[in-house]
Amino acid sequence: MRMRKSSIVALSMATALTLTACSGNDNPETDASASGSGGGDTSATPGAPLTIAKPDGAIATESNNPWVGDSSGLKLGYINAILEPLAQVNTVDPTAEVIPWLADSIEWSADTTSVTVTAREGVMWSDGEPFSADDIAYTYQLFLDHPEIDTAALGLQSVTQDGNAVTLQFAEPMFVKQDKVLMKLIVPKHVYEGIEDPATDPFLEPVGTGPYTMTSFSTESVQLDARDDYWGGDLAVPTLYYVSYNDNTALTTALATGDADWAQAFIPNIQSAYLDKDEANQYWAAAGLATDIMYMNLTEKPFNDVAFRQAVNMVVDRAKHAEIAREGSVPELTSITGLPTPVGDSYIAPDYQGVNYEVDVEGARQVLEDAGYSWDGDTLMDPDGEAVTFTLSVPQGWNDYVTGISLVSDEVKELGVEATVDTPDADTWFNDSALGDFDAILHWTDGGLTPYDMYKSMLSQDWLVPIGEPANNNFGRFDNADVTQALNDYSTAQDDASRQAALATIEQIYVDEVPTIGVGTRPSLAEYNTRNYVGWPSEEDPYADPNPTMPGASLILTSLEPAN
Repeated sequence: MRMRKSSIVALSMATALTLTACSGNDNPETDASASGSGGGDTSATPGAPLTIAKPDGAIATESNNPWVGDSSGLKLGYINAILEPLAQVNTVDPTAEVIPWLADSIEWSADTTSVTVTAREGVMWSDGEPFSADDIAYTYQLFLDHPEIDTAALGLQSVTQDGNAVTLQFAEPMFVKQDKVLMKLIVPKHVYEGIEDPATDPFLEPVGTGPYTMTSFSTESVQLDARDDYWGGDLAVPTLYYVSYNDNTALTTALATGDADWAQAFIPNIQSAYLDKDEANQYWAAAGLATDIMYMNLTEKPFNDVAFRQAVNMVVDRAKHAEIAREGSVPELTSITGLPTPVGDSYIAPDYQGVNYEVDVEGARQVLEDAGYSWDGDTLMDPDGEAVTFTLSVPQGWNDYVTGISLVSDEVKELGVEATVDTPDADTWFNDSALGDFDAILHWTDGGLTPYDMYKSMLSQDWLVPIGEPANNNFGRFDNADVTQALNDYSTAQDDASRQAALATIEQIYVDEVPTIGVGTRPSLAEYNTRNYVGWPSEEDPYADPNPTMPGASLILTSLEPAN
């Protein structure tokens, strides 16, 4: 019998902490049609493969690096079926218990400045070597030795090992980062210790503890096959195909017909285009503390002027964005703090309770006039007498994002601004975003158990690097010591009152300085079908983030059961 997630919990003798706040170069015959029955055929196919899809175009280069954000393994998500975390932390239901995974037990100190984990016994790497605490200690030591791969900025101070137990000591409390600590993917020491630079190595022959191993890679798709020696038991799905379609339209068609089975994607007219096509087609938008935002290059005109940013913020129509760009599939972003509601209501400072975004063109023009701007006919001129223009960029094929920036482009015309829409390929866009080679981009924030991750990803100096050097977050290069200190205060606070005070400072700076412009809410979207497999996370059973590109994918894949 295959282990359900409840069975895995029962394996642990310790009480889980409850959170409060060999790859080849041959081309496989794995086109998207390999996955299923398609159309309205609702009969189950025993042992059918599962196709997991993205709308990012051709996979240019293979990289199975678990830390580099633009690696094919992370972008498509397949690395999460090969490598596994210490624990499964439910970010869509923060009150849920942590599920020990590669850790058999997890014990946090009272102030969350350290955690001791015990390695699960009986786990084997896919090359036949036994998994042990050595692998856990080695993985976290990598974050000390190579801080560039510590994309969550854990502030790890030391890693100590005592037999089967590993203790991680942090510089500050990890109250807001417990999920980031526990859901790091663990790599095999016996493989990685021979790698010179873990930040850049493509890990072309990935070895993992996870339920699947890679059997082929091509620019069109990646194939993973189930292990017959997986520590968690037998797997319902024998084969996974990770396919990257050219755009959202192609992906929508594949999902609607059953050629693709699982995706995290925006689907226009989701009811008629997807749900009505087959009663097996399912959709869940899991609420979370993350948003879609417009990053602006704060180092150059026109966005180095806070008055101009304030004015643009005043003409962006969030209701129109929710209705047109997102076609009613996600809630409107309303709070001027940028926090999604109602999930973020309890975190909004008293000064901003009930204070919502409103379109105010006349008010925006007055802000500009007061700051020394003028108009030459209908064209906005900056205080230096230059016409104000900028370019908005998102990848081609990201239909909702393309529509989103097109709406913003139209809205700033009310201010006399010419905003050009640019849609490069995804690889170019990711690269330019990291280097700061843009005027403005529509992007997204991190999410987590509290607003900390959302704000930190946008605002913290911890992510600040010069233009031209690759950034992991804070792509607009916001440089403010006060907000960084408030973020640190929030993360180290030992009581709710102190956290709320720090959060009030963060929100005030966000509202006043407009370092990014919140455009829409960003729930974790997922489409899947129950034609061949059931046991998916849902609103009725929110046991995991449904996004297939997240570390929780291993929990979902081991929870699926045949439909019949």
